[in-house]
Amino acid sequence: MNIFNDHKKLYLTAGLLFLMLTIFTVILPALQNQKNNAPLPGVEPLSGDVMEGKLIYIGEGCVGCHSQQVRNIEMDKMFGSRPGIAADYAHITRTSFWQNTATLMGTERTGPDLTDIGNRQPSKDWHLMHLYNPRSVVKQSIMPSYAWLFETKENPTKADVVVNVPAEFRNGQTGKVIATKKALQLLAYIQSLKQAPLPTAIKPMDFLYKETAEELGGASTTTASKPGAAADPELLQGKTLYTANCQSCHQFNGEGLAGAFPSLKGSKVVTGDNLQLYVDIIMNGYDANDEYGVMAAVGKNMKFNEKQVAAIINYERSSWGNKGKKVSAEEVKKIMDSIKDK
Repeated sequence: MNIFNDHKKLYLTAGLLFLMLTIFTVILPALQNQKNNAPLPGVEPLSGDVMEGKLIYIGEGCVGCHSQQVRNIEMDKMFGSRPGIAADYAHITRTSFWQNTATLMGTERTGPDLTDIGNRQPSKDWHLMHLYNPRSVVKQSIMPSYAWLFETKENPTKADVVVNVPAEFRNGQTGKVIATKKALQLLAYIQSLKQAPLPTAIKPMDFLYKETAEELGGASTTTASKPGAAADPELLQGKTLYTANCQSCHQFNGEGLAGAFPSLKGSKVVTGDNLQLYVDIIMNGYDANDEYGVMAAVGKNMKFNEKQVAAIINYERSSWGNKGKKVSAEEVKKIMDSIKDK
């Protein structure tokens, strides 16, 4: 064949063949993959402060202990409403022109997964206290303190964001703890981590190994707050919901943190007769006064139904020495219907 005797034709033919193979085996499948896994509807590009917070998150090595991937196994269900899919990561682009894309999915969970932490823990005060000294809100935490993201002022201005850190975690420092711009940017990024809902036409993957997870979890959830409580499934559900959504602020013993989160032990709201106020606080949050941080709308964010709210109330009313009247899901539903547009 003449082509093998003419180096120009040989190289041209080989180059064209290589180009065609590249188009059909690499470029077209990649474009199709991008089309099939485009960012989910409603996902917005990161704002300036959120992007800066992401860079701080990367720079501080948070990915070494926290993942951002919900696997399709039942034990991961606490981290998100559904398993993660490729489209969840389609919006992640290069860190900069000179830096490649930062992989934030992680490979280890020394700390909890953060995929949906913006919904799971929306409290600004909690996150700032956690960054300043993790032991202030999670006693057993081994996370390092990021106190250098804060400063101390004797007379903060109205523009300053004051963090109500209990005195025992201040190492003898006086004055008010103030969150710096970097701390607020990191907070903005953490609070932006919310699992986007799937379009109605797309069915999420199922969580696998449900029976195994329930068997593993059974032993850990049978410990109730008082003798005989293990026989009450509603109290067990209430304790599970409290542990997952309330304990990080109000603590396992219901005593909260002085100067940060109010105590539920002996609380007039918990044991009193104003059920509408109680349900309203759980669903829509509460800003009591300057003494405590603002409570986020936990119930609304987590889409609690009347049975879940009733279970939490009944658990709190029968724990830590509290003796409140038991409520029914029907009573709670009437109140939820009346405040749902608040």
